Amino acid sequence: MRVTEGSVEIEVPEQTEDGIGDGVFYNPVQELNRDLTVAVLRAARGRFEHAETYLDATAASGVRGVRAAADGWDVTLCDRDEAAAELCRTNLDRNDLSGEVVQRDANALMHERRFDIVDLDPFGTPIPFADAAARSAIDLLCVTATDTAPLCGAHFESGVRSYSAVPRNTEYHQEMGVRILLSALARTAARYDRAITPVMTHATKHYVRTYLALEDGARVANEAIDQLGYVHHCQHCLWRTHEDGLIPDPPAECPHCSEHLQTAGPLWLGAVHDRAFVERVGDSVTDEMGTADEARALTERLAAELETPTHYDQHRLAKRWGEGAMAMDDFLERLRDAGYEASRTHYGGTTFKTDADVAEIDEAIHPG
Repeated sequence: MRVTEGSVEIEVPEQTEDGIGDGVFYNPVQELNRDLTVAVLRAARGRFEHAETYLDATAASGVRGVRAAADGWDVTLCDRDEAAAELCRTNLDRNDLSGEVVQRDANALMHERRFDIVDLDPFGTPIPFADAAARSAIDLLCVTATDTAPLCGAHFESGVRSYSAVPRNTEYHQEMGVRILLSALARTAARYDRAITPVMTHATKHYVRTYLALEDGARVANEAIDQLGYVHHCQHCLWRTHEDGLIPDPPAECPHCSEHLQTAGPLWLGAVHDRAFVERVGDSVTDEMGTADEARALTERLAAELETPTHYDQHRLAKRWGEGAMAMDDFLERLRDAGYEASRTHYGGTTFKTDADVAEIDEAIHPG
């Protein structure tokens, strides 16, 4: 079948279960991901002076690479599957676009060649490609992870194996996945004296997507590793704290309710966005994109998020308090009136970030 995304028309196999299967797949659910990728590439031209080359490392139908080529990038599309490589050529030709198609294992190609921007969007975990990608990307590394259950701790052992970290399944499970992924990528890049700076990250529709600016040098790699640490979380009252460093030293018990704490990490505790860059991404979304309204709304929400390493869900707190939830605007206003910072998050309609802890949130919402 043929589908249109942005300014291109591509041919894809008939799909079942949102593109999941044994053959070449095209996932329509990820159109927002791809629209934002095009907007990020546009914003990247203003951040990286000489960025010209773009690798779609696990290309499948080639939709990402074709869209990048239509936006003026010097593209290479790589897939080890013969049918996928042929489909990539077909889709470039269909749109009268030029680009290199390589039928090869992506790791082999990335170990041999470098590209200004590397886009890694495999099925499942990206970690088997992370070492090669962290060395191949010169300016920007774009990564998607669709194995959200291991990332967020729902499949605990798989998460530990894949990401060499301890994930915990909390009410902020999506953000847990974000920070587990960023931690693994930061440690991977540091092995090669490279530092990551997340310029935009989101967890949407059962996947995590991050865009990482890269810088060379042992000093900056050390500084990136300094962004790692641990979160200690109380499943009983939802209190949590975080600490920097690679050796955890959790409190003996929850200081709020005296229950046992769970520890997660090492996690990326630093910022997951560059606010100015995210705003430029939003400005780069154009009306021919099928998810333009959603993409603009998402970038606005991302740009406004506080940088705390976890978030809360008002519904979870209200359930603990034995009461109904209130309007989010009113809830956040009470926190601000009490002197705390507070913002909505993109993780859900009732989620928020604040510098208040559980006891302080309770007091702000129920003064006196």
